[in-house]
Amino acid sequence: MDPQHIDPFEQKRKESGVLPCDFEGERVPMILRHADVKRTTKDWQTFSSDAPRRLSFPTEEDVRSMRQYPLEVDPPEHTESRKLVEPFFARPKLPEVIAQVEALARRLVADALRQDSIELVRDFAVVYQSKALTYMLNVPEEEADVWISWGTHVYRDVDAAGKVERGRQFEAYLHSLFDRALAQPGEDFFSYLNQATFKGRPMTREEAMGIANLAFAGGRDTVINAVTGSLGYLGGHADALEYLRQDPKRIVNACEELFRYISPLTHIGRVCPVETDVMGVPVPPKGKVSLCWSSANYDETVFDAPHEVRLDRKPNAHMAFGFGLHLCLGAPQARLVLRSLMKALCEQVQRIEIIKAEEHFEVEAEYRRAVGYDALQARLIPLERTAN
Repeated sequence: MDPQHIDPFEQKRKESGVLPCDFEGERVPMILRHADVKRTTKDWQTFSSDAPRRLSFPTEEDVRSMRQYPLEVDPPEHTESRKLVEPFFARPKLPEVIAQVEALARRLVADALRQDSIELVRDFAVVYQSKALTYMLNVPEEEADVWISWGTHVYRDVDAAGKVERGRQFEAYLHSLFDRALAQPGEDFFSYLNQATFKGRPMTREEAMGIANLAFAGGRDTVINAVTGSLGYLGGHADALEYLRQDPKRIVNACEELFRYISPLTHIGRVCPVETDVMGVPVPPKGKVSLCWSSANYDETVFDAPHEVRLDRKPNAHMAFGFGLHLCLGAPQARLVLRSLMKALCEQVQRIEIIKAEEHFEVEAEYRRAVGYDALQARLIPLERTAN
């Protein structure tokens, strides 16, 4: 892959460490260097997350009505809401959930091997991410059929005219899940939130909806991008799969390197409560800044040969899951999904042959970045077993 496609920030990162860029009519400084991004995440008083529906690029002010907890709050609300939901987001560390996701990965890879070719974005990654999420939320796997229908992103996988209606339908769907859990409470995510206490009182439906919204929308496309980006990489580097097969213990470090290299989320926003100077760029009160995770992940002062994939890279201080207070809650799930896939591929697949690849480009006023695929048609070649 062309380094300019995956890391369009290299020149500005080296020159000044900041790239002012227009997003939806607002001039936003993108912070590009690893150390500067890290420093900014620690200063939540200056760079606040208390900006409901404004932190994403593009913003989601027209598609959802609620604040996402704990993403769009600062301490102490952030601390309490994160502690509240961590037990469910940590479920991917449980042996029974690990076994479920590994079995799912093996099953989906086996299904793909039986086909002459498969479209790896919608017919594999979307299905895999959606079904794996049911295990984390402790709901029946068939619930994933609804989620699969959303495509790669809850809001963005429709045209502009359809986004508002998709947002309305999504909120109605979430309400139905909470209503169902009220009528038939169990040990699922929605029953848990219905019974939760927040700020010394029962959690409101709006607050519970904000947490559920994040669980579905916050990490959907990023996990899918990580899966398809990894499959695309393996398709172009058959030796990489053999390297992992020789010693499956290498999978953990390899997955961390693929998260760094793919950087499935380019950046996220913060808001300055008062006028602030950001590396020479003035930001007005309530103006946004961008923490550019993907640029930080290619910082040549931190990563040797950052445009190379080194599956044994260690240490690997990547920021694919963010950093600091708002370190991605879904990181254990994303790691389990990718590691389980790599394990299944090592066990069953000799190589991946890419038939047709349509890269997805994120296009903004000052940059154009490849992240994931719009479509990835491939053929999986079965591993040849050697008779003993």
